[in-house]
Amino acid sequence: MAVKKAAESFSKALAEEVQRWGSMKQNGVSLRYMMEFGAQPDQNNLLISAQFLHKELPIRIARRAIELESLPFGLSEKPAVLKADFEIPPFKVRDWYLDSFRDLRSFPEIKDTSDELAFTQMIKMIKVRHNNVVPAMALGVQQLKRDLKLKVMPTELQEIHQFLDRFYMSRIGIRMLIGQHVALHDPDPEPGCVGQINTRLSPMQVAQAASEDARCICSREYGSAPEVNIYGDPNFTFPDFRLRYVPSHLHLMVFELVKNSLRAVQECFMNSDKNAPPVRIIVADGIEDVTIKISDEGGGIPRSGLPKIFTYLYSTAKNPLEENDEGSSDGVIMAGYGYGLPISRLYARYFGGDLQMISMEGYGTDAYLHLSRLGDSQEPLP
Repeated sequence: MAVKKAAESFSKALAEEVQRWGSMKQNGVSLRYMMEFGAQPDQNNLLISAQFLHKELPIRIARRAIELESLPFGLSEKPAVLKADFEIPPFKVRDWYLDSFRDLRSFPEIKDTSDELAFTQMIKMIKVRHNNVVPAMALGVQQLKRDLKLKVMPTELQEIHQFLDRFYMSRIGIRMLIGQHVALHDPDPEPGCVGQINTRLSPMQVAQAASEDARCICSREYGSAPEVNIYGDPNFTFPDFRLRYVPSHLHLMVFELVKNSLRAVQECFMNSDKNAPPVRIIVADGIEDVTIKISDEGGGIPRSGLPKIFTYLYSTAKNPLEENDEGSSDGVIMAGYGYGLPISRLYARYFGGDLQMISMEGYGTDAYLHLSRLGDSQEPLP
């Protein structure tokens, strides 16, 4: 079925090649391996890395292209138009994946440094091409939710969530592999950085920066924002040879969690004569994990809602498609698309961590972000 549909828009030969590569075995890598391999990014190592990506990326991209052809409940046919000139997902997303597959497969064998440099430029463009995949797919899901008139997530839509977990986890891996290879070419890396991986990362500093960004979004939305208090050792960094991490991943997760807490507190105390209580962040240095706890007093989540918070068809905020049919692609919205928490959990799990939520209805919510110290777990390849 997937091959037949692809052939309608693309050549039969391309559709068959996508099917063939999509059936090949993926090869996962660990954070520790990325770190050790990239510690000396000489020409030989860069050549080996490019040759690996030349074979691995088409496999991962082909698998996603195949799935995008026949999504359940008609998701493949949802327009989800954000603006009149906004490109239609997920067909456009499917085209991005097919175009990237074609670019990779048409690139000749990588034999020397010149080939490697050209390949690096090409995969940089692929990464840029896929920048808007998440919001495009999220809009498609919200369009599906609106068309099906869903107020809550029924169990029969579990297939949608399973697909999106696979899809987004694969995207995280693809972007990590491309980003790491490209970053190894940086002629002047920051101290302690190996590609995208920072061996001297301060979770306190990342939490501070992510909190400031989240408060800016909250202030823009509501006119003000609760304070954020951060507790932990300000000199704490992830120790060498025990845990390394990607700053952008950590920033994204903390930002999403703090943003949710700020919104909950702001809305809970918006019409109250009491001062809004601060959101609290605690950074704990454990033997197995580094754990970041984000606590708020924003009223909590009903017990019936907890099983839904990591699904893609649920949000406690108003659906932005209902809020404004025209929508807006400018800036970051406060909430409503329903993918912040599930994608944050995928980022945590990508390198062996996890994200857990505990809520007390009528009081507030605690989020526990666990980051594995060991860095030995292989990528969870869908």
